[in-house]
Amino acid sequence: MTTETAPRIALPGGEMLAWSDLPEERLADGGPLAALAAHVVPAGARVLLAGPHDPALLDRLAHAEVTCLLRSHPDGVALADRAAHVVVAGPAGLPADERFDVVIAGAGLDAVESVEGTRFGWAGVLDRLAAAVRPGGALLLRLDNPLGLHRLVATSPWYARRDDAAWTIGGVLDADRPANLAQLSDRLAAVGLRAEASFAAYPHPAAPTALLDTGALSRRTTSGFLDAALHGACSGAAARDTVLQDPARLAVDALHAGRAGELAPAWLVLAHRAAGPAGADPAGADPAARGHADLPVALVQTGPPGAGVVEVVDGPDGWRWRAAAAESRGAPAAPFASRLAAYRDPGALAGPVPDGRLLRTLLLDGCLRRDTDTLRRLLRGYARWLAGQVDADGRLAGAVGLATVDNVVVAGDAFAVLDPSWRAAEPLAVDVVLARGLWRFAAELLTGGYAHPWTSTLDVAGLTVVLGGVAGHDLDRPTVAAAVEAEAAIAAALHGLDADGRVALATELRAVEPTGPPLGSRSYQQLREAWLRQREELARLAALLKWTEELLTSRERALRRADATINLLSGSLSYRVGRLAIAPARIAKRGARAAKRRARQALAPNSEEKR
Repeated sequence: MTTETAPRIALPGGEMLAWSDLPEERLADGGPLAALAAHVVPAGARVLLAGPHDPALLDRLAHAEVTCLLRSHPDGVALADRAAHVVVAGPAGLPADERFDVVIAGAGLDAVESVEGTRFGWAGVLDRLAAAVRPGGALLLRLDNPLGLHRLVATSPWYARRDDAAWTIGGVLDADRPANLAQLSDRLAAVGLRAEASFAAYPHPAAPTALLDTGALSRRTTSGFLDAALHGACSGAAARDTVLQDPARLAVDALHAGRAGELAPAWLVLAHRAAGPAGADPAGADPAARGHADLPVALVQTGPPGAGVVEVVDGPDGWRWRAAAAESRGAPAAPFASRLAAYRDPGALAGPVPDGRLLRTLLLDGCLRRDTDTLRRLLRGYARWLAGQVDADGRLAGAVGLATVDNVVVAGDAFAVLDPSWRAAEPLAVDVVLARGLWRFAAELLTGGYAHPWTSTLDVAGLTVVLGGVAGHDLDRPTVAAAVEAEAAIAAALHGLDADGRVALATELRAVEPTGPPLGSRSYQQLREAWLRQREELARLAALLKWTEELLTSRERALRRADATINLLSGSLSYRVGRLAIAPARIAKRGARAAKRRARQALAPNSEEKR
């Protein structure tokens, strides 16, 4: 029997009354998942949201009729005002005759099953949700990767979870669930669905900030955009957790090896059921007619909270920018509206995505191979490109004012800003912009422990000056210090920090040392490398101290020998005879000086009288 506890909330049995699955930390506008769902769901469609989802996702689906299938009663109450219907139960509570145009299980299938009702298992839940997809409908499903990046870098093993949500722990040991995309496609085919698109979710299954097409990840292994997207996703909020190794470095390496899709923490797969007889598909049997053909190849959350999602679509002329609908509704922040050093203009994301490799990646490769010719060519080309963008006052404004090595792509000898939406609020001196980009690279090079062709005794500012020399610019330490201050102000704007956060960040940036780990990182591997560098530095200082002590000891011994020699000579017979021999001469010399003084004194009065 179904019990109605509030308007639009049904309790058919199996509800969990004292449990909540809704995430505490939520992405702006629901993040990339909500943006993808908005593309999948056509206007007027009947949608089933199976499992917990960010309330902002329901706001993005206001153009559809949404039914929520939840296991948590508090979550059902929280979402009741946003959904047309709410069913609080396990999958058994879903009416058998219900059919939907789109079924979305963006939290996976484990979060759909209730521990208070009949247990179906992963395959049973998939069968129930697949049966709810009408002919011509679609299923958007998340599958966690048992060999994903998040598990490879985790400090605790996946099988040792003890938290309240770990009623069941999924892994490769469970043959009931698929462990990769190929197995998932087979499972979907077995229930009458065909997988048509798949996205790699980074950096964590529960809160992905980047959804990247798996086909693009395997084909475009040298893409500067994918490089920057993976690095940005895995070095943002993910860097706050303690990990075994740097997830950003591992993700970028996987991209270059063509394995970024296989190492994704999770996958989002879009599958369709074949259309039924004519007239059975009111929303249109052709997925392309419902807007699925223009699915983006990438959806990336950028910038501070509220910055929105950036989309990239594949067109006849290659990849192009497309601002997400939620972001395009807002006006860009005017530079005079606040005292921030940078602001974002979503309208600048128009036209093609610049092709080429990321400049940072090319520079790191040159350093690791000690290829000084390539480094000189890249750095001088980067400096010339910046100098060619100056205004009448010799300063850099707009997107070029923020063109650091991790936001610049190189194609042959051409340089271009990758993401032009972030702009400097005030024009900056070209030397400061160059020094800022080189300082960021020098800090990553030294604190990250990368091998490079320059002396190991350089600090970050010193290496920045050296890199400036390689680029053909005579940078000094005051210019580098100004660049660090600019970096603190710009980073505070990009990450949405308040005044106190900006001051704290500036203090951290000034204190960056080659022997320390990278900022914000808690990687055991990098901490160990930092410890090894500190040990080498301590060994060098100990050797220098030992050499100084030995030098002082040898000088002291020499002084003692000289003093002993003087004492020996002063007590000998020859020394005494010599003193007796020269004594009359000394007396005569003193007498002559005295007579000379008396003569001068006698002549002085006579000269006055003559005057």
